[in-house]
Amino acid sequence: MKDIPLHQLKERATTGLEMWRYYAGDMDDDDQAPLGAHRDDHYIFFLIEEGSASLMIDFTEVVFHQQTLYYVLPGQVHQSLGYNEACGWFIAVDTMLVPPDYRKVFEGSLALQQPHALNNDQMQQCRSLLEVLLQRFQEKDSVPFNVSVTHSLLQAFIGMVAGCYSCAANPIVQSTRPMEIVQQFKRVLIDNIHTIKSPSAYADMLRVSESYLNESLKKVTGMSVSYWILNEVVLEAKRLLYYSELNVKEIAHQLGYDDHTYFSRIFKKSENITPLSFRASYRK
Repeated sequence: MKDIPLHQLKERATTGLEMWRYYAGDMDDDDQAPLGAHRDDHYIFFLIEEGSASLMIDFTEVVFHQQTLYYVLPGQVHQSLGYNEACGWFIAVDTMLVPPDYRKVFEGSLALQQPHALNNDQMQQCRSLLEVLLQRFQEKDSVPFNVSVTHSLLQAFIGMVAGCYSCAANPIVQSTRPMEIVQQFKRVLIDNIHTIKSPSAYADMLRVSESYLNESLKKVTGMSVSYWILNEVVLEAKRLLYYSELNVKEIAHQLGYDDHTYFSRIFKKSENITPLSFRASYRK
């Protein structure tokens, strides 16, 4: 292949969520074949209830045992090595549905995230919440306000995961300078995206050259500085379109664009859908 495939959640899900529960033996070798090395433009959360599984992520094999949580960040290169002996949950989530404070927990580490072991009470709480979430997810539009309720349950689960990782003293993998730069960039990007869009400005904030910042991002994530700035702009726009009643002009202004038609053009170019069409599709 000429490049690492990028899987987009919008091609599979219309409400920013895809999830299922799997059991030992559900996935044979043929099922795992399409899950070769790839990137995702969204978060993935795993909860292993029983058995064990393994994942190759950014050249490091990560092994999960029973009663463990794990997540994969957007842009991380990963490949399934084995889930056939595991029983658990798979949850794919559009980044716009992950609140910024939770993202800081997930993306703030200077090292590769590690599996988090749950105690019995935590395991039961996660399992119970996911069972309700799966039921509401499967009901789709058959129940009034079901999408809103589903997203609320989803964010409750994500909050539980963020809480576990925020408090945990997980073992770490040795970091590199490019990884440190990337994590620092992500933190300042989340805090400043409403006012700063210039790659050189972010490089100045991090006290590195623009070329080195770009090189570090491409090495670790495969994407450029400009890609991540636009990605964050579009993510924040999605949040405002979904959660607020602001019109497109007001959203553009809040994101630092005086020309709302220009903002609409870059949104459509990124998502292949206009801002208003996006709002309508998510508020079914």
